[in-house]
Amino acid sequence: MGATITGNASAVDPGIAGKGYVHPEVLVSTNWLADHIDDPNIRIIESDEDVLLYDTGHIPGAQKVDWHQDLNDPVLRDYVSSEQFEKLLREKGIDESTMVVFYGDKNNWWAAYAFWVFQLFGFTNAKLLDGGRIKWEQEGRPFNTDVPRLAKTSYKAPKRSDERIRAFFQQVREHSAAGKPLIDVRSPEEYTGQRTHMPDYPQEGTLRGGHIKGARSIPWARAANPDGSFKDAASLRAIYEQEKGLKKGDDIVAYCRIGERSSHTWFVLSYLLGYDRVRNYDGSWTEWGNAVRAPIEKGPEK
Repeated sequence: MGATITGNASAVDPGIAGKGYVHPEVLVSTNWLADHIDDPNIRIIESDEDVLLYDTGHIPGAQKVDWHQDLNDPVLRDYVSSEQFEKLLREKGIDESTMVVFYGDKNNWWAAYAFWVFQLFGFTNAKLLDGGRIKWEQEGRPFNTDVPRLAKTSYKAPKRSDERIRAFFQQVREHSAAGKPLIDVRSPEEYTGQRTHMPDYPQEGTLRGGHIKGARSIPWARAANPDGSFKDAASLRAIYEQEKGLKKGDDIVAYCRIGERSSHTWFVLSYLLGYDRVRNYDGSWTEWGNAVRAPIEKGPEK
């Protein structure tokens, strides 16, 4: 169930190597990307919460992946089929030989989500830009509005495999009943039930506030520095292990509202800290909070 890194994605950016991660090869620094921005074997993908942001300006050479239109099935609450994923990558000029570097707004939460969806299809030649859009912008690096037009590839997508890194409602129910580690990465107000949505965001139809029984509260953004980059491994271990008691051998499920913030935490635990068994419950609170007879708890962590 753990993260798998293939050889074609194994090179380590010197700017990341000193941060102490178990898998530093899944990150690149802004310096590295600036030096490799014209590499024909790299595809840069911007995936934002604000789906209009790309059009206002993006890293030169970047293409857009819209988390809603490109990655989600238009009929089922599920992800795209293998055929749809294959079509997307072919149109973006991506195949197994191209390295994909994801970045986005909001400390990379939707970039991590896109990275996670690519992993469902076994696409492992992928990295995140440490710090994402905010760090690139803060450093005064260039943006433009040109949309790349790349030659289509003949990429062949495998069948999507959810078992290793994705959890579903009944699995989470059994996980909770067994007392296994559940990580609620939402804001403290959402966790306690004081709110049913993020501060300054609209209510999305959840009927009940609270958290899944036994879940521990570790807001996703605690893993990030002010510039959007990930904290170093020692700082992350202080949060997840020393403060919250997680252990590397634990079977862990993370959840949030619809799976985007918990993708960020899944990335941290799986790759930066090297945990072998971490799944993202993308149904998250919009499913659990509305499900009949799904037990919840309210109030602060016990």
